[in-house]
Amino acid sequence: MDLGLKDKVAIVTGGASGIGEAIVRILAEEGAKPIILDKNREKADSLAQELVAEGHHISVHILDLRRENACTEVVQEIVDTYGSIDILVNNAGINDSIDLDRPMKDFVDSLEKNLFHVVTMTRLCVPHLRYSKGCIVNIGSKVAVTGQGNTTGYAAAKGAIHALTREWAVRLLKDGIRINEVLPAETWTPLYEQWINSMPDGQERLKEIVARIPLGKRMTTPREIADMVVFLASDRASHITGQQIFVDGGYTHLDRSIR
Repeated sequence: MDLGLKDKVAIVTGGASGIGEAIVRILAEEGAKPIILDKNREKADSLAQELVAEGHHISVHILDLRRENACTEVVQEIVDTYGSIDILVNNAGINDSIDLDRPMKDFVDSLEKNLFHVVTMTRLCVPHLRYSKGCIVNIGSKVAVTGQGNTTGYAAAKGAIHALTREWAVRLLKDGIRINEVLPAETWTPLYEQWINSMPDGQERLKEIVARIPLGKRMTTPREIADMVVFLASDRASHITGQQIFVDGGYTHLDRSIR
């Protein structure tokens, strides 16, 4: 299926690994021009070199998304280089386990890592998306609707993103800018693997989690998340906005006791 993304300029925050990497790869396959915004130069450059060698157009900007000035400079540089911005994917974030027993400064730091840059990048890109009639896709989390325990900062950030997706969809209707959210649950990313391996009984814990995923009793892949993200960013989703879509094998909403 041709998604009509050829030459579309698409910013992907946290695009060097995990779900972000999968999004970048599919955007490139569809002929778009993905722009990776990430703090990990080694991973970002490696991915870009691989995709460029395959004939795709990729660019990389290394920055700390928590620094508003750095975000401002990067967005301006992108516009100066490409002339427009068509797609913004707010993907960057990490489940950092900042809970109620941590100091307030740690909670604020968690919001900076997971929420503040979403607001910053959206605010900076909206004037250009208004011109291109572009779109935004936010990456949320099932934690925003189910809770998880021991992750107050991340839950607050993803809860805010969940609410802001609808708020901004309303706010941007007259500008012709669509905005949607994709919510993963149990997705096998490098960070998830790292979390499993950090536990002495990690493999047993993984088996328990997988057994509770209704569809196929398996983890969601980053590419399955990315497929939905790229579809929502395309012209094939031209009348979809304000939607919060779970790509999770039924984990969030179906009875996990299903056998």
